[in-house]
Amino acid sequence: MFSPPQGDHEDRPYVSPMGEKYFNHQEAEALLPLIGPFLEDARKQKQTVDGLASEIAKATSQIMLLGGSIPPCAELSQKKTEYDQTTARLEESVNKIQQMGCLVKDLDEGLVDFLCLLGGEEVYLCWKLGEERIGFWHGIDEGFAGRKPLDDSGSQEPPKDPRRVQ
Repeated sequence: MFSPPQGDHEDRPYVSPMGEKYFNHQEAEALLPLIGPFLEDARKQKQTVDGLASEIAKATSQIMLLGGSIPPCAELSQKKTEYDQTTARLEESVNKIQQMGCLVKDLDEGLVDFLCLLGGEEVYLCWKLGEERIGFWHGIDEGFAGRKPLDDSGSQEPPKDPRRVQ
């Protein structure tokens, strides 16, 4: 079983060759109270954006079906403004999470990954909104379906030299 890296490190932050931060299990879990509210906000905003996009598309379709009849301009303009503002807030919420080094994988499901090293291999610690702790990991090319349970009994550390990752 996978044992996530534990403990504090003098050489932190470990950074991948692509410039992404490597987390150990403790560091990733320490961020959950911070990213949880941003993720909840982003999910709500995405639902609003999806609903507004559907309403705008429906109105556009009706206008075309009716041969270009006069649309309810004020209403459509208001929906478009609300769509743009909510989209901006959504992007801001996601950016706040990603600025912490986390990867938002799926807003609908509330999935966030944390890049981690195990024996020189990059993997993701995987967290789903609503879970109290990070209890799963998966390979870089796997997704949620490839989640495997963490084994917290070990104390493997990330390599001191991130260049080992190839």
